[in-house]
Amino acid sequence: MISSDVIRGYVDVLVLDSVLDGPSYGYAISKRIEEKSGGQYVIKETTLYSAMRRLEESGALESFAGGETQGRPRTYYRITPTGEDLYQAKCAEWHETREVIGRFVREEN
Repeated sequence: MISSDVIRGYVDVLVLDSVLDGPSYGYAISKRIEEKSGGQYVIKETTLYSAMRRLEESGALESFAGGETQGRPRTYYRITPTGEDLYQAKCAEWHETREVIGRFVREEN
């Protein structure tokens, strides 16, 4: 299991990636993150919803009401053009970060 401390700076990438191919709702986004990580990272509900709120406030995501489940409308999220730009920037940042950290991580013989 990967520590949430390691992932913390890249939660936005995980969320944005989860809606790149189409709108989704909170529970489905969390399941997609868990599945795509091979079960090595399970996002906490509070972490997920605070990230989605932050991304929505910044204009990277927009929410809309979807179909009802158990009498309540489900809130869906979709990525915006601003979110797509942020996703690309964070991916570029990740590649640079990985390159720098890789200089400090010694391979075992």
